[in-house]
Amino acid sequence: MRVLLPTGTIAEKIVRKAAAGFDANVIVTGVIASFLTPEKLLAIARGGDYDVVITSGMCTASFALVEEELGIPVYRGPRHAADLGMMLRMLGRMEFSRTVPADEFLTRMREEEARNHLKEMEEGASCAITVRGCCIGGTSRMKVLAEIMDAHRVPDIRATTERYLAAGADIIDLGFGFDATVEDVKRVFAALRSLPVPLAADTQDPSLIHAALPDADIILSLQEENIPLVGAAVAAAGVAAVVVPGGVSLAENIRAAEAAGISRIIADPLLQPVGSGLVSSLLSFEDVGYPLFFGAGNVTELIDADSVGVNALLAAMAHECHAAVLFTSEHSEKTQGSVREMRRAAEMMALMGDRPYPKDLGLSLFCIKEKRRRHEPAIPREVTRDVSYVPKELVFDPCGNLRIGIEGGWIIAEHNGTAFRGKKWDEVFSAILSDGRVSLMDHAGYLGKELYKAELALRFGRSFEQDGDF
Repeated sequence: MRVLLPTGTIAEKIVRKAAAGFDANVIVTGVIASFLTPEKLLAIARGGDYDVVITSGMCTASFALVEEELGIPVYRGPRHAADLGMMLRMLGRMEFSRTVPADEFLTRMREEEARNHLKEMEEGASCAITVRGCCIGGTSRMKVLAEIMDAHRVPDIRATTERYLAAGADIIDLGFGFDATVEDVKRVFAALRSLPVPLAADTQDPSLIHAALPDADIILSLQEENIPLVGAAVAAAGVAAVVVPGGVSLAENIRAAEAAGISRIIADPLLQPVGSGLVSSLLSFEDVGYPLFFGAGNVTELIDADSVGVNALLAAMAHECHAAVLFTSEHSEKTQGSVREMRRAAEMMALMGDRPYPKDLGLSLFCIKEKRRRHEPAIPREVTRDVSYVPKELVFDPCGNLRIGIEGGWIIAEHNGTAFRGKKWDEVFSAILSDGRVSLMDHAGYLGKELYKAELALRFGRSFEQDGDF
């Protein structure tokens, strides 16, 4: 397959290195490859015996007319020249995109393949127990149980539950503290009754367990003190129950639950936080004949480290312990996003299959860091000028100032009583500019910086402060 690779002088060396060993013709069209125009591409491609053209992934021009005239495909290459070799190796085995950069296209494709594979595996999986259509244990993926602590005190329990479900929760755990009443439990379950998802009542109070039984699918948690009081009712309701050790061992409490007639048991050996026996508690995760419950949220909550990596490693531990249910929580600010992170980590463990490591799966938990660092060529220049500090004297824009913030997943930019709202910084900025709300270049640059900072805050679930550091 004969390939035409138009490029710029900046990336020429990298492109030629990537093209070595392939039937490719590298032609320099200017300084920067992304400035290629359809007219220039036609001029260099006419008369050449090519089967395909690969332009820079940073090109924004449409080459549809070039394709029509030449009768060959014009694909978007990767955004970084260093990734070109990856595309060339796949050329001929798959069709790339005319509009999406090749690296992004391949990432999307691999993710879609991974998700399809996950769906196929889950549809063909065996189960130890099924809770309202949710397969637990067996060969099924680890299920994410998301805790809503003090559910009776959450202002909009329905909205919070739906947010967790959208983030990937398989089961919703409704926690009821010591101040909860029977009426509170009934009210919360009534608000969520119509949701087609397993609901767990998280309490050891016998009266609250009885109140939850008409609607709960799982009871957390049973031990030697409450089994004599609620065991028969739990068994009669046919719900699943998480059994924990207490004053006696987990095995003894499981036998007591079985004696009460409870057959749908999930065993929780109780994972301890770091510093309180995390490693030694892992030894308790042994085959007890029932699906295992892995309380990862207790560990993530009690360590001052970013939850992404902590949750990934905990999910890997749970996978090696053959756990069936992953417990997570977003009770504190630092653990926001844990439901999504734990769901992604559980999917990665499922995709690993017989591989020795959970890498190159099509899904990942990279957040700030990147898998590999690209080494792009230096920017050519004749003169380098070191800039000085910004002048302290501010010149205010005659059009007025803007107040920027984030609210409910939106970027908000207010100017003279009018609020511009959007999800992307450039969309908000474009609206402000087209509405004549900014007139000075330095003010425009400042707005771009602050609006992009607001978008990053939304993307990473962080707080935002105008004029503050991100």
